[in-house]
Amino acid sequence: MGGGEDRFVPDRVPSQPQAEGDGPRGLPRDRRVLIFIVIACALMMMSIDATIVATALHALASDLDAPINWTGWTITAYWFGYVVMLPVSGRLAERFGHRRVFIASTLAFALASLACALAQHVALLVFFRALQAIGGAGLTPAATGIVVAWFGASRDRVLGLFGAVFSVGALIGPVFGGLFVTYASWRDVFFVNVPIGLAMALLGLWLIPPDRAEECSRRRMDVPGMLLLGVAVIAGMLAASVLGNTGVRVLSWPFLAPLGLALLAGWAFFRHIARVAEPFLPPRLIHGPGFAATNFLNATYGGVISGAVTLVPLYAATRYGLSALDAATLLVAQGVVAFILGPLAAWALRWSGYRWPFYVGGVLAGLGALLLALEPRLGLSPWAWLALASVFMGASGGVMGPASRNAALQLVPDRAATMSALRATAQELGVIIVLAVLTSAMAMGTDAAQVLAMSYALLALLSLALLPVVARVPEHRGAW
Repeated sequence: MGGGEDRFVPDRVPSQPQAEGDGPRGLPRDRRVLIFIVIACALMMMSIDATIVATALHALASDLDAPINWTGWTITAYWFGYVVMLPVSGRLAERFGHRRVFIASTLAFALASLACALAQHVALLVFFRALQAIGGAGLTPAATGIVVAWFGASRDRVLGLFGAVFSVGALIGPVFGGLFVTYASWRDVFFVNVPIGLAMALLGLWLIPPDRAEECSRRRMDVPGMLLLGVAVIAGMLAASVLGNTGVRVLSWPFLAPLGLALLAGWAFFRHIARVAEPFLPPRLIHGPGFAATNFLNATYGGVISGAVTLVPLYAATRYGLSALDAATLLVAQGVVAFILGPLAAWALRWSGYRWPFYVGGVLAGLGALLLALEPRLGLSPWAWLALASVFMGASGGVMGPASRNAALQLVPDRAATMSALRATAQELGVIIVLAVLTSAMAMGTDAAQVLAMSYALLALLSLALLPVVARVPEHRGAW
């Protein structure tokens, strides 16, 4: 770290939280409820789309006469574009205004969805999916900035509800996808976003207060920093995506080449932001006191562990022979618990503080991973045993979610969009890394179920080993 990074100094001392609906930045309760509905619908539209397309892969491959590797890229391209654009979108929201970026992102997502629905070739569909991701990446950072700017003393609890919105989207996405593919067309998976996106953009234009000129950052955009980070992320994701391919090993060039480029670009990025006057991402927001611990826990608890849980249906099928439907219901159980506990944890955040949810969530994650690794006990069937483990994992995410969204954010409310983007980026990178490592390990091993069982045992140990890091998370009780 350079000089001046040894202690936290806020960009501007945040004002004391106002009573809900009072003061120059307060809004009437009814209007805040309507704005939240608009934001929640836009976020849910984006989160549904992240999972709904997987159910349509076979249908679109048949309709477009596309090979399976190209149809897989309809998902990969989305995540590449999404992760790359997240930090950029956060910076854009602070530079040009949260309302402007939210509306522009919603429109971009809707129009890109229309293009996806009309695509007549899989290569065009992959391209439009990347454009769709650019729009989707701007929604969460901009929505976070809107809540912080206009929701007064209720902003901490409203931000905590975002997790419940994403849980619902993840739950109903595959269901909607199956219904569209079965009773209509795979193209309707994308068509459905168009009226929703246009409606949310128009309602946002009407309900969300205009951005104030004094609230838009005067900082330069730092294009070199954005490019360096983009190269690092793309190369890293490419390395992770090829690691599980047949014939690709840790010491093979298809993996080492993009990994080397990612490390080089990452080193250049951190060197760059430490030297320029107005960096794209100030170093202290990444590894400064308070921020480092929160970002690290977001990447591990929020990324690595939740990424490993996505393989639970595969684990259930390969180790215990559960049907696809029974295996899928395990993720439903996880999502339902997260949806129930998330709002409760958000409501309790003002007296629990930020550290206790991390402690409790970490222990729950450890217990859930341990149950996944062990064989069924207590006379429970394999499905019941795995469902119990999934409940623990879902409870972990629901309890930690509100604290993880608020812990670092309350230190720099003026950088709300950037911190939201940084949190999401850390989580997505954690998911990508763990999935790459686990799929590679399964490809190299002879028993995929045993590899996953050992992985879950290691994750249980990791969950407990991370608990001392929680002591470095910024603590706060009450509204901010």
